[in-house]
Amino acid sequence: METYPVKLQIRLDWSEMDMFGHINNVSYFKYIQASRVNYWDAIGLSRLFKETKVGAILASTSCNFLKELHYPGSITVQVKLDFIKNTSFGLKHQILNEQGEVAAEAKDVLVMFDFNKNEKVAIPEEIRSAIEKLQGL
Repeated sequence: METYPVKLQIRLDWSEMDMFGHINNVSYFKYIQASRVNYWDAIGLSRLFKETKVGAILASTSCNFLKELHYPGSITVQVKLDFIKNTSFGLKHQILNEQGEVAAEAKDVLVMFDFNKNEKVAIPEEIRSAIEKLQGL
């Protein structure tokens, strides 16, 4: 069984429904974004960006929709490392409904970026170490 070390509870909002009465697919990407930022906070990436303007940019994201979500309700979005390279890393997300069923799975590819120099950079050692510790690697 896969372990997702970072989890986020989100309340579904009535305004996220589409004309078919279920949560619109666009909202899933908002949940994935919240999960991504939650992971960044957990590994110190948000703090690093504020201090140095070195952070991550989203190179790609994808989502497979498996089950409908409905208002009222809440979800759990969980995230884990998918891969780590020299300048990039990937995240894997799962959106769980209130019954704990996987409603969607998503993947991100992030590239470390120095916004001062406007170029990609190697993943800083402190971030790599924080990821490894969080993931139990």
